[in-house]
Amino acid sequence: MAMETRWVEAGGGRGYLAVPEGGSGPGLVIFAGAGGARSLTSLADLYAEEGYVTLAVDGTCDPTTATKALAGRPEIDGPMATIGFGSGAAAALKAVASAEAVGAAIYYGEGIGAGLAGAGSPERPVIAHLTDADAVTFEQLRPRFPAIEVFLYRGVAPGFAEAGEAFDKSSFNLAYTRTLELLRRLLGPRYDLDKIWDRHTELEFATRAAEETMTTMVAEPYVNHVPVMTGGTGYAETLRFYKNHFIPTAPPDSRLVPISRTIGADRVVDEMLFCFTHDNEIDWMLPGVKPTGRKVEIPLVAIVRFRGDKIYSEHIYWDQASVLVQVGLLDAKLYPVAGIETARKAFDESEPSNTLMARWKESEGK
Repeated sequence: MAMETRWVEAGGGRGYLAVPEGGSGPGLVIFAGAGGARSLTSLADLYAEEGYVTLAVDGTCDPTTATKALAGRPEIDGPMATIGFGSGAAAALKAVASAEAVGAAIYYGEGIGAGLAGAGSPERPVIAHLTDADAVTFEQLRPRFPAIEVFLYRGVAPGFAEAGEAFDKSSFNLAYTRTLELLRRLLGPRYDLDKIWDRHTELEFATRAAEETMTTMVAEPYVNHVPVMTGGTGYAETLRFYKNHFIPTAPPDSRLVPISRTIGADRVVDEMLFCFTHDNEIDWMLPGVKPTGRKVEIPLVAIVRFRGDKIYSEHIYWDQASVLVQVGLLDAKLYPVAGIETARKAFDESEPSNTLMARWKESEGK
């Protein structure tokens, strides 16, 4: 079942409804600011991909009417939270204060102090994404919402998380993850990102099935091996990369040795050793380099971002200089780089440090 979107009557006006692929889920009402609900349709789609039945309405809509309109829908399965942008932040908080929502995330919210009279909610969590200009305003919220948590985004303006001139991708991504962490904690659903990532790597390195690998990913994924910029953007290019350049050129003795794994609300950070024999041309790591037959062990970090229970993107990092040293294309005596020692040190902290620093001995005893 594909994600469903449509405009519906809500809160005394029209709202944009996005229903997740499974057809049901916890509820999320997004109150738009000056840009109106139409400016947040793509964001509502993102949250639907995360598993939420999402309704985007104008900030002028009555919060009680809007939340009740969503709560009464047959697709709702679980509690409800709210998000408010700009002038819509007051509506998001009123839904929390009236116990219609279990928590809220608010963005900027100029004039919100004057818009909130009366009691708040000491138990229900609220997070606020602020710019420099908003800090004083949100201090007024603390007496009403003692559980409020504030994140400050310096150097950006209100509107940084919405399409328009003020949009800032870095700040948006960080705020999105923080909001999602709150929603996962309050509403669920929780996906086993650990197992999904393990299944993805199994299909790559053990099963070696490109089409099956793609089933673990969203419809339009993104993969980037950062040191050499190999990978793909979108389904067709990523499948082409996996099918013709990644899976078939991974050496037969390739193995991943785990070092550490960190799991967040929407991503996995995997630190590992990648070990192999360079017995064929590896398009994705050493493009254009003929096989040298040398053994390579390299620390590798994968930062894997998810949308719901599917992989959205992969950023893969390693030290290309160390790879080049190990295959004999770079002389470690001429540059401050190391070979297999980087893998040994990443795996075993007792290995010596500072071996490339000629001046290290000079500081002994100082």
